[in-house]
Parts: sequence; C-alpha cells; structure tokens
Amino acid sequence: MFAVIRTGGKQYRVAKDAILKVEKLDAEAGSTVTFSDVLMVGGEGSTKIGAPLVEGASVTAEVVAQDRLPTVIIFKKRRRQNSRRKNGHRQPVTVLRITAINAA
Repeated sequence: MFAVIRTGGKQYRVAKDAILKVEKLDAEAGSTVTFSDVLMVGGEGSTKIGAPLVEGASVTAEVVAQDRLPTVIIFKKRRRQNSRRKNGHRQPVTVLRITAINAA
C-alpha cells in the first residue's frame, strides 16, 4: 500500500517503513506526526484519488531526527569589477519513518 502526501509545498509518494526527508517540521525526535493532506491512496489493485484530498485518510510517521542537507554553494561574480561573493546554505530537514497508512 502507498500514499501520496503533501507537506512543505511538495508531494511525496510514501509506503510503510519508508524513510524520507521533508521540510523542517516543529517536532522532536521520537515524536509522532500525522499528515491529513493525503492526495492519493493505492495498492492491492485499488486506487483512491482525492478531489483534492482523500476523505478520512491519514498517514502517521515517526520523527527520526532533525537534520541539515549538504552545503549548497552560492557564488556570484561580476566580471571586470573585482566583485565576488561566496556564501553557503544548509537547508534544515526532518527525517521521518512512515509507520502507518490509514485509508478510511
């Protein structure tokens, strides 16, 4: 069984025991998060597609850790002006393990 959920402005296809990194959520490691924005539920020959959400469906996940992605280098240069700027950015993410998919 799988589901498509929406969080952080993105959509993710998830299955039970899958581990994924999403935009940072306000939750501590070890806590449980429930997603009610389920766009699609499928598996075992049947598929429910929401319009826009599937009624009564939810996905439960456990927060594994709060982490940061690898550094992205931002380098700006204007030619012939001796002007350079170099910055780095590490996006904070939440690592989740999907524990249950409830399709009512």
